[in-house]
Amino acid sequence: MTIAQLAIRRFICLFCLAATAFLSAGCEVGPDFVRPAPPPVTRYTNKKPPEKTITALGWAQHFEMGQEIAPGWWRVFQCGALDGVVREAIVQSPNLQSALARLKQSREDLMAGYGVFFPQVNGGFGAERQKFSPLMFGSTVTAPVFDLYTLEGTVSYTLDVFGGERRQVEGLAAQVEYQKQTARAAYLTLVGNVVNAVIAAAAYRAEIKATRQIIALQQNQLKITESQAEGGTAPYSNVLAIKTQLEATRATLPPLEKNLSQSEHLLTALLGKTPEQWTPPQIDLDDLTLPVKVPVTLPSELVHRRPDILAAEAQLHSASANIGVATAAMFPNITLSGTYGQNNTAITGLFAPTGNFWSMAANAAAPIFHGGTLWFNRRAAIQAYKVSFADYRQAVTAGFQQVADSLRALQFDANTLEAQTESLAAASQNLKLVESNYEAGLAGYLDVLTADNQYQQAKIAVIEARALRLQDTSALFTALGGGMEGRQRQK
Repeated sequence: MTIAQLAIRRFICLFCLAATAFLSAGCEVGPDFVRPAPPPVTRYTNKKPPEKTITALGWAQHFEMGQEIAPGWWRVFQCGALDGVVREAIVQSPNLQSALARLKQSREDLMAGYGVFFPQVNGGFGAERQKFSPLMFGSTVTAPVFDLYTLEGTVSYTLDVFGGERRQVEGLAAQVEYQKQTARAAYLTLVGNVVNAVIAAAAYRAEIKATRQIIALQQNQLKITESQAEGGTAPYSNVLAIKTQLEATRATLPPLEKNLSQSEHLLTALLGKTPEQWTPPQIDLDDLTLPVKVPVTLPSELVHRRPDILAAEAQLHSASANIGVATAAMFPNITLSGTYGQNNTAITGLFAPTGNFWSMAANAAAPIFHGGTLWFNRRAAIQAYKVSFADYRQAVTAGFQQVADSLRALQFDANTLEAQTESLAAASQNLKLVESNYEAGLAGYLDVLTADNQYQQAKIAVIEARALRLQDTSALFTALGGGMEGRQRQK
């Protein structure tokens, strides 16, 4: 080992020891982030938490407080076709891919930020031809022209005495968490939208099917009325009235078909495809099973599950770290640096002992007067923290509201569906009775039209109530933050 190499090794060891000593003696200015406590509540509404809904169409939903929601919660609808669509959407969705790419970007930014904790080592090589003026040294001797070759290495390290760099990295880590929760929110929103679109399309198919059955029924009524009019047992005005009702029913088909088409196009777009590239599966309402056991997260755990609340918390953490960054900027900045190199007029003599040079330096720069910029930057960072805290509280409030709305909605949905089911049964019996009386000449056409219209409205209302109950169940799972993986659950 040469003398120069030994000197370099000793220099590096002393440099690292000095940097470690300064760093260990440093502190972190600014507040240490403390995770906000969840709201001190034990339920989502101002009434006793419901245990179950009433039974409607043979199903009652039971709310299991404190139970975990399993990942892949959409499988509770027990529809293989729905599971396939959701899985494909997770893989193909451009929105989700964008969110995941931003998450990876933030992780790379964090890894780049960790570089401030290491010495910055650079190397350089230079070759120049020069001539200097001897008059600078009071000589009139003609100076020669010569070549100069320089090979050097520099090491510098900024001592994070006041923790500004550590706070900066802390903020980057908070941004990683923010992007992670944003990606989870995009995932949860995507799944919820896909499930809702599938249910909506299934409901429109059921309404279209029911409407066509009603049209067939009215066409049969029209034939009977035309026969009666030809036989002179009924006035022709009855025929015109039933034709009017028939065409009015037919007019409801195009809007339903338009809504079905739009639902399918929405589903296609959620999968990141064009309508020409993908045909949605034909899923009917009967293919979807209503979950009877509905797990409900405890209110104290909701703030640790919903991705939008966790994203707001990450933004709050980042704002807290920024206060430390702004505070550290008001204190001195200390940098250690060292240089070692060789130069010679001949490139072959670069490593000659006579041409080596080195330097060690410690520099401190302290702000003295900046026109109040640093002071007001810190005050602005404090206000930004207050903004983030208010945004966090709003996210928590909105989350609790959505869960409360969904819980109450499922209760109301069951009540509505029960009433609509009973209404449909009564309307069906009434229609059959009136039709029999009409064929026997014991009822007028107005009675038939009235009973027919009541049956039509009741049948469509039951379909809508079934779909709404399914969609509100999906909305509850979404409002509760969906299912979480093991590592997320332990956080």
